[in-house]
Amino acid sequence: MTTGLIPGEQPPDPRPTDGMPHQRHEPVGHAILHADHRMRSSVITARAAASFEPLGRSVASARSFVRDTLQGWGFADIVDDAVVLTSELVTNAVVHAGTSADVLCLRSEDGVRIEVADRYPEREIPLQGSPVTMGSPDREGGRGLQLCAALAGRWGVEYTPTHKQVWFQLDLPGRPVGTRAAGPSLPADLLPLADGRVRVAVVQIDRTGAITAWSEDAEDLFGYASEQVTGKPLTDLAAWPHTPGTGTGIAEALQLSRWEGSYGIRSASGRVTPVYASHLRVRDTAGEPSTVCLLVRDHERAVLQTPLRVHAADPKTADGQSADPFEVFIGSPAPDDLDGLLQRTVERARDMLDGDSAFLLLATDDETELEVRASTGLPSARQRFARVPVEAGPGRYGSARMPAVHDDLTAVPGAVPLLSGTGMRSVVTVPLKVEGRLTGSLGVAAEGPGRYSNEEALRLQFAADRIALAVESARLGELERLRRGSLSFLVEASDLLAGTLDRDQTLALMAQMTVPTLATWCAVYTIADQASEPYLSYVLHEDEELIDGIKSLLSKIPSPDPVPTPGARVWPAPGEAAHQAALRSSMRSLGLSGGHTHQVSSGIGPTLATASAVGGETVVLPLVARNRVIGMLTLGKPTDEHFRQEILELAEDLSRRAALALDNARLYSERTAISQSLQRSLLPPELPVIEGVEVEVIYRAAGEGNEVGGDFYDVFPIRDGAYGFAIGDVCGTGPNAAAVTGLARHALRLLAREGLSGPAVLERLNSAILDEGARSRFLTLLYGELWPQQDGSAKLKVVCAGHPLPLRLRQDGTVEPAAEPQPLLGVMEDLELYEETVTLDPGDVLLCVTDGVTERREGTRMLGDDGLTDVLTTCTGLTAGAVAARIMRAVERFASDAPSDDMAILAMRVPGLHKD
Repeated sequence: MTTGLIPGEQPPDPRPTDGMPHQRHEPVGHAILHADHRMRSSVITARAAASFEPLGRSVASARSFVRDTLQGWGFADIVDDAVVLTSELVTNAVVHAGTSADVLCLRSEDGVRIEVADRYPEREIPLQGSPVTMGSPDREGGRGLQLCAALAGRWGVEYTPTHKQVWFQLDLPGRPVGTRAAGPSLPADLLPLADGRVRVAVVQIDRTGAITAWSEDAEDLFGYASEQVTGKPLTDLAAWPHTPGTGTGIAEALQLSRWEGSYGIRSASGRVTPVYASHLRVRDTAGEPSTVCLLVRDHERAVLQTPLRVHAADPKTADGQSADPFEVFIGSPAPDDLDGLLQRTVERARDMLDGDSAFLLLATDDETELEVRASTGLPSARQRFARVPVEAGPGRYGSARMPAVHDDLTAVPGAVPLLSGTGMRSVVTVPLKVEGRLTGSLGVAAEGPGRYSNEEALRLQFAADRIALAVESARLGELERLRRGSLSFLVEASDLLAGTLDRDQTLALMAQMTVPTLATWCAVYTIADQASEPYLSYVLHEDEELIDGIKSLLSKIPSPDPVPTPGARVWPAPGEAAHQAALRSSMRSLGLSGGHTHQVSSGIGPTLATASAVGGETVVLPLVARNRVIGMLTLGKPTDEHFRQEILELAEDLSRRAALALDNARLYSERTAISQSLQRSLLPPELPVIEGVEVEVIYRAAGEGNEVGGDFYDVFPIRDGAYGFAIGDVCGTGPNAAAVTGLARHALRLLAREGLSGPAVLERLNSAILDEGARSRFLTLLYGELWPQQDGSAKLKVVCAGHPLPLRLRQDGTVEPAAEPQPLLGVMEDLELYEETVTLDPGDVLLCVTDGVTERREGTRMLGDDGLTDVLTTCTGLTAGAVAARIMRAVERFASDAPSDDMAILAMRVPGLHKD
């Protein structure tokens, strides 16, 4: 056993693993009975433990666990050494030994002890003082113990039958009592700037991300009273500089044991207040975790910012080799996402040159524009994704391709557009280049003039050269992920848009696909024709409570011009109108514009919320289909936010697909409306009221969108006391059959009212159908005339020309045909038809149907005349409406498939004499 090993110590208990570290922290001051077994002369004040599976990614997870734990304890001075040692020991366990690893961190007053245990005890014991037995530093494994010997104050190895445990202790560097960090004395004009009293907002967030505590300084800084925000998610107020899916978001940051950096808080005025924040994850005595957030205004960040460790000019690793210059600048481990890498870059660049702010812009593929991707010390939410031209146009970036130093920006206004209005006066900018191609620009700025010279420019350029390739590689990786996501998004959007021909549903789909994936809110304008003005057809916001406010705002400003030029163009009108509305509401609330304050106070909240919702960048994309602008798709961001170029390109692709889908829906809706209007003209008007006879009709046309097909019916008065009725079936379905339907129905009414008998009416109709020539179709028809009688019965004369026979239901439940079959119409020129007389007694029912009812099929089964008769026998005593409804239900239940033929049911009943 090597020097420093504590005899009798047991390894940590095995813990379940699921691919993620399982952590357990104990609060400061917690009594540990066996403290003397952990550290010889110190009381353990906190501990944290985690287990890691035997996977390659577990090494990185272990590094993050140790780094977050020690930073949370305030031991930044020893973090790097602890991370290096832990990385080597966990690598030995999970990679070389192939077992899970347990990591335990113990804190005391004078240092930190870290234990790494694996489940592979059959290992060689390198003895301290015998470096020959430790192997070469170039060997793949075995360096963990060498590093322990080189970096740790004390270390040791312990074996049990099932475990091996390596531990090391790092002592805190000597410093004056009570001193954690210190800096030199500075003249007053070089001290950090603070606006009067420094306010530190204290906000506490629970496990779900909801605000549970809101200090008085938070109320002063952001304008919200505690009761207004308590219980609401912090994400509703935070303007987080983050692209979803490409880096750490606020939800992830609130789960870390410690986090520090810049973002924005949307204040009650609708503006974004840039803040510098320090997050600390804690737990209460019941074990419930929460996050305490300390917030100051960003330019006062020196109040909270943790001093960074200064790297030596030529740092060495533990084995004596020079460190990678990239890791020297960016830190180790380097962030594995683009946003994290860029944010770390600007923070290190600012600190390296002792600046007040720093920024990094990435170039577009054609190098004509630069897009703001990261900044510190500036209102990052306002500038994020803003674009400036490199060489031409207003607000151009005049020093992107070469290093440049500006002693005083007031003498060259606009030289660096990003810094306009920020109070920065001196700036140094350098390009990021890969193989001679401009990929970005890195800059550091200060509030005082003349702060930088060529020497600082060379230092910054050296750092930019070190990180340019890593940044470009990460950018290309992010771009590839975005493109894959864009393809999936467009495929899904195309499927959804192709699945409907309803105009209103298409408008809703367009908006729902853009919010919140592409934008925070969306509005769709439509144009009926070239002479019409754009009409606001649909508005959507990710917060439904804001939709009405945005709709009201947009309805009060002129719509965007319907320009057919492809691509997105900025539309500033909504943001300007929202700002003016919010300003007027605020002035009225303060009584500055006359009137009573209490009358408008209730409307201030929604007005300010609307102003914040539409206060960012708004773009308009034309909806062009068949060489005509049919509308505009408007996308917007909340206050001070901009669109990424990739998002705008994706929105342009979506707008082309949506425009065609919307135009198809418009054409379909117009043609459907015309078709339905024509079809409705073929249907008879309301059924006449016949005294002494109940009449009911049920009609179903086959085919989607059809109101009339080949089947038809009619009931109409002929003369006083006489009524005609008909039910027929034209060969076929759809519009062609409906054309013959119209001819037959109108001809029947005209001929019957001429006083002709039933056979004469049908013979003339037969001639009219044959006169249609190639367009003629044969027709089955049941025509009859009805006379109600004084004794309560009804007299009928019917002619059944090739149609299913009418059925008579008597009061005793018997069913019989009420006519004989005769030749159908539209086939032969010379017809010899005759009429038959039927008398319906009180309580009798006459049922007339088309063959769509009797020929209803389910596989090889068919309802048929017998099936219809069986259903009708159960209808004794029912009204005409109930009889028709029962017949239709029986037909629908007979088969599960949708009907393939038109169906018509005509039921007439003579009521009984006061018996029902």
